[in-house]
Amino acid sequence: MQQTSQTKHFQCGRYRFALDQRPLVMGILNVTPDSFSDGGEHATRDSALRHAERLIAEGVDIIDIGGESSRPGSASLPLDQELARVIPVVEALRDCGKPLSIDTYKPEVMRASLAAGADLINDIWGFRMPSAVEAVAEGQAGLCIMHMQRDPQTMQEDPHYDDVVAEVNAFLAERVAILRAAGVDDARIALDPGFGFGKTPDHNLRLLGQLPRLVQDGLPLLVGLSRKSTLGAILGGKPPQQRVAASIAAAVCALERGAFIVRVHDVEQTVDALKTWWAVRNEAVGQV
Repeated sequence: MQQTSQTKHFQCGRYRFALDQRPLVMGILNVTPDSFSDGGEHATRDSALRHAERLIAEGVDIIDIGGESSRPGSASLPLDQELARVIPVVEALRDCGKPLSIDTYKPEVMRASLAAGADLINDIWGFRMPSAVEAVAEGQAGLCIMHMQRDPQTMQEDPHYDDVVAEVNAFLAERVAILRAAGVDDARIALDPGFGFGKTPDHNLRLLGQLPRLVQDGLPLLVGLSRKSTLGAILGGKPPQQRVAASIAAAVCALERGAFIVRVHDVEQTVDALKTWWAVRNEAVGQV
């Protein structure tokens, strides 16, 4: 039986998170040579595993593994190359004690990742690719629906909305309905507005400011603003590596507005900020 407004937890594969607990920090593990902020730093299996160990030591809640860059203007990666980058890392980390998320839109990668032990599929296309819904409908894996206008190659070419919050909300509602129709329980679904994916800085700030409007039937919200160009615009053009403080501030803003998962590069700093915010919110150190 599907849960709607009564959803009390997020089912993330082998893991279950109560929605009234401390929100979660998702750490980014890009096994890519060309991601916008950390491209090439963790492009091999061994370097990726070392970085995963660091994320775990820093207190990460979910590890998000990506084999294909989705930065503006990036080209699609051949399937065999994405599988070769991602699957060995999933297999090696399967028993690390943390949920493994796979950042992919390809149904073949979804199936292979789930078979290898992944707990969450994080899809920038919102499961719009042919056979994507069928690839993930069965089982207990968490499914994150993200909004993106157009595609990575063209998404930042003059993005336009009449009402960005209403249009993103309508898209997410449509995709939720499709997953439900395929038999997916609400407890498995999370929503991501897609900050930076076909949006101007002002679009992103409007979405962040009005984040509560995107909460649907109690489904958890995932927010990813870490080191993104909107923060660079606010900071007068600072490069990604100099946007850490702004990234933490954006994460706290998202938490204040109802986000349950924040996807970040800088795990240790974000975990510290989140623990502080949570303790103040609950007026007790023991609540962290």
